[in-house]
Amino acid sequence: MLCIYHESTDPYFNVATDEYILKHLKEDCFMLWRNDNAIIVGKYQNTLSEINYDYVKENNISVVRRMSGGGAVYHDLGNLNFSFTKSGADSNLTDFEKFTKPIVDVIRQLGIDARFEGKNDLMIDGKKFSGNAAHIYKNKILHHGTILFASEMRNVAEALRINPVKYQDKAQKSVPKRVTNISEHLKDPMTVEEFAAKVMDYVVSIYPDSKLYSFTEEDLINIRKLRDEKYATHEWNYGKSPDYSFKKAIRTKGGLLEMNLEAKKGTIEEVKIFGDFFSERGIEDIEKALKGISHEENAIRQALATLEIDRYLSNITIDDLVEAMF
Repeated sequence: MLCIYHESTDPYFNVATDEYILKHLKEDCFMLWRNDNAIIVGKYQNTLSEINYDYVKENNISVVRRMSGGGAVYHDLGNLNFSFTKSGADSNLTDFEKFTKPIVDVIRQLGIDARFEGKNDLMIDGKKFSGNAAHIYKNKILHHGTILFASEMRNVAEALRINPVKYQDKAQKSVPKRVTNISEHLKDPMTVEEFAAKVMDYVVSIYPDSKLYSFTEEDLINIRKLRDEKYATHEWNYGKSPDYSFKKAIRTKGGLLEMNLEAKKGTIEEVKIFGDFFSERGIEDIEKALKGISHEENAIRQALATLEIDRYLSNITIDDLVEAMF
């Protein structure tokens, strides 16, 4: 088994790395890694309905869709991520408890009563510190999970706080649970780096064929290519969302503005604008300009750039329109 601990904290690169080790490294792998501030959404989720868009934008939080299912999770440098890739018979691959056991063992060695509970969670005193997901490719599995060690809990809560009334769709929704950091339960303090070293040492010790591995220059070139062409793109992170309806009303200087959207694969298919505002030219040109573009801020601003918005919506700005569309 190849054991990898790489230093990158780029969320787009790191999620691409998971796909790379699954599909391109022949040997089984164990990998530890950390992301800078990011929300990682499940493969089948509607991205916009899982995030607090304003908070994400204000705090420059990356949003990345992974290749496995399950719910959205928040990553920061206080969170440690682990990945296993393993070959085998399909019926034996998806075993969440087996793949999380090394993590539980290390934490229990630190005097903490960590347990595997439910379908895919690790818990301490009824609070979740690790969520797990899996993806099968041919005869291999990618199992990956989070380990909340010293994450900023306020950021976790705010980044994933959304208004469920805004979106109506059939996408799989994240289920909030009470969460905790491992660091809160330690008798003797340690850093996340020290904890990562303990996890890696333990995994190396329980797999007789394990060896430390660093990505080659060829590996890095291929991962960067996958990052740039897939995981860093709007099409993958938002455009792969299931079809959905969106509705939001805001108060502006010009009055109430209500946006109603129908989107397919992240593209706006239908737009209806309502409100008690005044209009010199009507709103049909705005609605027409928004049809067929990505439900994404830059695309919206570009589509409306040639229109004199104040002539269509008195005392309402492009900023107001953008705010009402997320």
